[in-house]
Amino acid sequence: MSKMKGALKTAIIFLFLMVFVAAGISIFSKASKTSFVYRSKEPLKIGATYMTLNNPFFSIIDEEIHNVVEANGDVLISLDPALDLEKQKQQIQYLIDQNVQAIIVNPVDFNGLTSSLEAAQKAGIPVIAVDSEVMDSDLITYSVMSNNYDAGVQCAKDMMKYKKKADIVLLQHSTAYSAVQRIQGFIDTIKNDPNYRIVERIECDGQLEIAMPLMQKFLEKDVSFDVVMALNDPSALGALAAMQDQGKLKDVFVYGVDGTPETKTLISEHIMQATVAQSPKTLGKMAAEAVYKIRNHEKIEKLQRIPVTIITQKNVGKYSLEGWQ
Repeated sequence: MSKMKGALKTAIIFLFLMVFVAAGISIFSKASKTSFVYRSKEPLKIGATYMTLNNPFFSIIDEEIHNVVEANGDVLISLDPALDLEKQKQQIQYLIDQNVQAIIVNPVDFNGLTSSLEAAQKAGIPVIAVDSEVMDSDLITYSVMSNNYDAGVQCAKDMMKYKKKADIVLLQHSTAYSAVQRIQGFIDTIKNDPNYRIVERIECDGQLEIAMPLMQKFLEKDVSFDVVMALNDPSALGALAAMQDQGKLKDVFVYGVDGTPETKTLISEHIMQATVAQSPKTLGKMAAEAVYKIRNHEKIEKLQRIPVTIITQKNVGKYSLEGWQ
């Protein structure tokens, strides 16, 4: 048990350190690591706004976008609305006023940016959606994201291999379409089997520091459960921390989505059941490259879904525990 507590504590501390570093990012400046180069006579300004940089996943996406933009001698303006829809709308207007040549957006609310996207379209600025779709897809020039629905399906199928029945807690983020799809994929996979019951749904915005106290509060209800399906790895870590505090870790399967170094370590230590690995590096690189392909009038598919892979205690040895995919 002491080994388990140490591994989980280390993972959570590391994630908080990564979040602290990410929170300080506004305009990125790092050495380029890409060979994808389109040279312009004058530097271009590219804007990016994410639902939050309080998550290392989005920091990796931002870094990869920056690598491509800097390789082209251009400037990336990265903004963090901190899960505030109105602030993200203001940020999009700011980027329009800055006459950026493209806007990359990871939406705070998939159904709340219509007026902002219309303003960008009116200004002739292409908008690239990364990681999550928006409902007004006709206002988006290009979208790239993981196969989020399949991530939920894969978690459910893994659970069903090992548990013939289960009481399940869902950790949700219902304004992020990527999160909605993951949870829906999970639900659709189990819905026709009455042996799998959802006993609680917790809205946690995908944040460790929100998921942990909400999970603690749920545990006080003393409701029986043996599976936690979390929309992402930070919220899974929050649930794990809450359960550890109350000695509830044993025999509970916890699932996440992302494939962070921290959760892969916990899986290798048999503390967490599985995570479905995304590739933020691929998402960021493809989003940035799309900007230049669009500017050069290259043919490009409007929607790209990147396959995802489940990492379990059986196959985690095939993956590096120190980095992202």
